[in-house]
Parts: sequence; structure tokens; C-alpha cells
Amino acid sequence: MRFFSYIRCMKNYKVLIIAATIMLLTACGAEHNMKKGEKFLALGEYFEAADQFKQAYSRTPATERDKRGQRAAKLAYCYDRMGQTQKAIAAYRNVIRYKQDSIDTHLAFARQLLKNGNYREAEREYQGVLDSLDSHRDHSNYSSYRDLAKNGLQAARTAPKIKEKGSRYTVKKMDIFNSRRSDFSPMLFGDSYDQLYFTSTRNEAQGDELSGITGTKAGDIFFSQKDDKGKWGKPQTIESGLNTEYDEGACCFSPDQREMFLTQCVTDPTYPRFATIVKSARSDAAWGKASKLDITRDTLSSYAHPAVSPDGEWLYFVSDMPGGKGGLDIWRIRLTAAGLGGVENLGAPINTAGDEMFPTFRPNGDLYFSSDGHPGMGGLDVFIATVGTDGRYHLEHPGYPLNSHGDDFGMTFEGVKNRGFFSSNRDNGRGFDHIYSFENAEIIQNIKGWVYEMDGYELPAAQVYLVGDDGTNLKLSVKGDGSFEQVIKPNVHYVMLASCKGFLNHKEELCVAPADDSEEYTLQFPLASIRVPVLIDNIFYDFDKATLRPESKTALDELVKLLQENGNVTIELSAHCDYRGSAQYNKTLSQHRAQAVVDYLIEHGIAADRLTPVGYGKEKPKTIRKKLTETYPWMKEDDVLTEEYIKKLSEEQQEICNQLNRRTEFIVLRTTYGMFDEKGQLKNPPKPKEVPAGDIEEEYIFD
Repeated sequence: MRFFSYIRCMKNYKVLIIAATIMLLTACGAEHNMKKGEKFLALGEYFEAADQFKQAYSRTPATERDKRGQRAAKLAYCYDRMGQTQKAIAAYRNVIRYKQDSIDTHLAFARQLLKNGNYREAEREYQGVLDSLDSHRDHSNYSSYRDLAKNGLQAARTAPKIKEKGSRYTVKKMDIFNSRRSDFSPMLFGDSYDQLYFTSTRNEAQGDELSGITGTKAGDIFFSQKDDKGKWGKPQTIESGLNTEYDEGACCFSPDQREMFLTQCVTDPTYPRFATIVKSARSDAAWGKASKLDITRDTLSSYAHPAVSPDGEWLYFVSDMPGGKGGLDIWRIRLTAAGLGGVENLGAPINTAGDEMFPTFRPNGDLYFSSDGHPGMGGLDVFIATVGTDGRYHLEHPGYPLNSHGDDFGMTFEGVKNRGFFSSNRDNGRGFDHIYSFENAEIIQNIKGWVYEMDGYELPAAQVYLVGDDGTNLKLSVKGDGSFEQVIKPNVHYVMLASCKGFLNHKEELCVAPADDSEEYTLQFPLASIRVPVLIDNIFYDFDKATLRPESKTALDELVKLLQENGNVTIELSAHCDYRGSAQYNKTLSQHRAQAVVDYLIEHGIAADRLTPVGYGKEKPKTIRKKLTETYPWMKEDDVLTEEYIKKLSEEQQEICNQLNRRTEFIVLRTTYGMFDEKGQLKNPPKPKEVPAGDIEEEYIFD
């Protein structure tokens, strides 16, 4: 028996030695994992840090409760930052279980519960934070924590009611855009909104390594094209130098669609990750290599999520730089021809002690952004900021299902319509974002206008000024196809003026009546060049006479309107004939016809000394401009329709050329009529004057 007992004791002794050795090695391994995890965490590489902290936690004996709780806190923070809500909740529960919790722990835990839709438990946690703060008023973050807890408590109590109430929004997951990884921040592009750009960490993204932040590929910009039948195609990579092996994401476009602003985050193995905003120019339908935008000299802050205001004058972005309200704030900086202006924080009520992110604009000027600092339904909720008559922002929560208990962000709109796409990680346990469509069938009245050169192409360089008798005062940008859109209001009288360097102005007026359904007003803004002859289309005379036919009245009245709107202009009004008939006869007939037009203009209030009638007969055959070659492909730009040229053509083509030569035109002679007195002094020099905010002088609008 003793011998047996001795052997058993020796076995137990050996087991204890082995167990102690394992515990010692395990403890050493856990410390090694913690050191590696801390290094990854310092670089912002949460995925890699979480892996090390998880191993350290697993290797820490259950008896070392303090260490397990502390390591669970590190793990919870990483899961929190990665958007892995359920894992974060489990880790925070362990922090509390091992009594290593603090006010910070319970506030973060409550936010994750809210984001997971655990509203009752979130309510208890937020209430506990507020109760604890009552006895810790000296806490360094007392004020911001109190605000976050109060807003969180309100959200936990009201979110179920918001979901039950619903809204007019309809939401649909867009499988055509989505992958098994994250797809987010969609942005519509193109004059017809037929391209969708978005960020994706799918396997087709550039680079071979996985991100230390997310554990997936680094994000790239992808795009999808809509076909002629309105069907979206499979997402494609961008083959130009826009994407790199680093993270690219959250892009936006300038109003003229010639520039892309996007977020980029480069990798440095020895330096923390800081996001920057970069800019890419579009040339020959391709996006070029992006260059960094130096917003400030602060190199220790992040700059992300760019958005350009509809007027193109401001770049909005997100940053954690000093001077904000807390967390991430939305800022803006002015865009000028000379470069970037000063930086402004949007302040309250938009920014809070939480995070405000992903700003974007609806074309009517409404600012959409996402926040976890305002009372919402869970994680990041979409909010709408409109500017009231008092000049201040007013916030609206658009409700469910646009918002959910997850993160909802990254809106883009199909023109003036309240529909488009956004991104959300709702109901995704791994925290991956996906793209959804949305639509709100609201009644919208809007203007759709086109600015183009008379007898020529669209003018994307034009500007349109819109003034309403309700105080509306806007400068609208023109898209690449010469079009613009703007939402308007019923019972308002609008005046619109289109202008472009090298062209005369064109004005339109519109009185908007109330409507029971959506209505679009279509307006044309043909601009007359001051450099080349301008054809006056649809001018008709009696055969072989200078008598104007009644059907010419519409075109002549438009010419009267044009000259009234451009009161400092004088013109030469010319009439032309084809080559048939004698030179003298044609010259005399064309002179009489030019005079007939001038007489009509004078009868309708245009000063005679602004008008010079000239009959050229067949002396100046028409020179073909590029636009006309699209109608008649057998012509070439700069062809001159001389008699010699015409007689080489077929009989049908000859008749077309003769019709083109029989024309009435005008060309601008001066643009300073009536501006100077007899001594050559400017009659009405501009006077320095302070213009109240929101006002605009007529000289500025119609100059």
C-alpha cells in the first residue's frame, strides 16, 4: 500500500509540476499577446489587436479575475471599433462580470446594446450611467457623458415607437451591388444618374494583404453602370490610377462632375493610421491618380467623408481635430479659385459629444448626415438638417425603415427626387455594410432646364441665377449636358437668368401653382454668342418679297426679349440669299428683308440706334459649324457653302445648302451701349453698399 501510495503521490506531484509549468508558459504567452496587441492598437489596427487580446484573454487563468476583466475591456474596445456589435456586447459583459467596469464601460456597453436592438437592457444601462454620474460630477468627461447618456436613454425609450410608427420610406437591399464583404457609401454620377460609385472591401480590391483594421481587403472604389433598359450592371473595378493598395472610400463629386473627392488611409508599420482627403480629376472619361488635399497643417488628426455643397462653394468633411464638440465632428472649408479657405465647425445642433459622420447633400440644399450622438434608433442614424427662415439648422429624424438599430449612413440622391441609395449594416452579425435603395414618394415640383448655345452645343460652363419673391436666392451649377435641376415651391414667382462668358444672357420667369402630384417644369435657355453670327430660326418672308409672314412673330418676339434683357448690346441684323439670281437683285432683296426685321424690333420698343440692318445677298455664304455636321454627316466643320461647293453635290444636297444660305442672322457689335455719357464717363458706377445676408442686387444677378 505504501508503495502504491508513493507512486500515486509521485504522479500527483508530477501533474502539479506540469500544470505549474503550463500555467507559467501560458502566463508568459498571454503577456506576449498583450504587448503585440497594444502595438497593433496604437496603430489603429483593431482586427490584429483583437486577435492578440483574444488569445491573451484565453490564456489568462479564470482565477486572475482582474487581468481577465482588463483584457476583456481591450477586446471589447476593438470589437466596438470594428462594428462587431454582438462580440463587443459579450466582451463588455465579461468586463462587468470580472468587476473591471467603469462609467466608460457601461456607457459603451449601453451604446452597443442600443445598436443591437436590446432596448430594455440599454435603457437600464443608460439610467445606471446617469445615476453614477450624479455622484461623479468631478469626472473629466462629466458633461459629454451626461449628454450622451441622456440622448441614449431617450433613444432606448422611443426607438420601439419609431419603428412601430414607420414612415413613407421604402427600403430594399440591392444584391446586384453587394458582396460578402463591406459595400458602402454609394454615390450616383452622370447627367442621367446612370453610374453608381461605392466603396467595397470585396476580394477584387487591389492589394494582396488583409487590412489590420478590418481583417478584409483594403477598400477600393468600384462602380456600376445602368444599361439602356434601366438595369444596373455588375460592379466593375476602376482601372486608372485612382485606387491603390491602401484604403480608398467615401467619395463625392464636384457639381460639374470633373473632380472626385475621396477618403484615403495609407499604411505605415510604425505610425498610427490617419485618414486624409484626396482629389482626382476626370479626363477622357477616366479618373486620374489622386493627390492629397491639405486642409490644415494638423498632421495628427483624421480628415474623411468629403461632400461638396450643391453650389460648389464648400467642402464638408469629418474630423477629430481639436476645437470640435467631441468625437468626430462635421466641418467645412470654402473652395475658391485661389485654393482652400478657412475651416469652420458646423457646431450645434448638428455636432454632438458623439460621432457625426458621412455628410451628403440633396440637390435642394438639405444636409444629410449620420450620428450616434443624437437620439435615434441604435448605431449611426441618418438625420436631415434644413436651414430655416431664422438662418439656423433644424434637424429631422426620417424614421424607420430608413433608419434601423444598426449603422445607417452614406446617402445619395437621384436628382431632385427623394430616392436613391444608402448603406447599412442592419441585421449583419459580422458588421459588414451593404447597399440599399430607398424611396419616399413625396410631391415634388421642380425645374429642369437646359443651357445651350444658339445653333450650337450645351454650355456646362454657364451659371443660372434663381430668385423668388419668397426670398429664394440661389446660384445653380450646370451639369455636363448643359442641364440643371432645382426644387421649387408653389405660390412663388421665380426669375431665372442664365449667363456664360462670351454669350448674352437669357431670362425666364415662372409662376408656380399648387399641385396635387409631382410636376416638372421644363425650360430652355439658348444663349447667343457675342463672337460668331447667330441664326434667327423660323423667320419667313412672302415669296420674292420682304414682307414678314405671320408665323415669324414667335421668333421675332424672342429676339425682342433677348435685346430687352441685354440692354447694353447693339447688333448687326443681316439677311442672306442663295447664289441663284443676280447679285444686285439678291442684295437689294436681302437689304429690304433685314430692314423689315429691324422695323419690327423698333415697333416693339428697341432703340433704332442699337440696330444695323445689312443685306448681304449671296456675298457671305454660310460657314458650317460642328453641330450642323451631326444633322448632315456629309458636311464638314468649316465648310463654306459657296456656289462652287454646292454644285459638286447631289440635287437633294444642293437644295439643303441653298436653304441654309437663305437665312437671317445677327452678330453683336457692342456690349457697352448706353453705359457712358458724352464725356466717356460711366453713367451708373457701382456704389459700395452692404448687402444684408440673403439679399442680392439686381446688378449682380443680371450682369
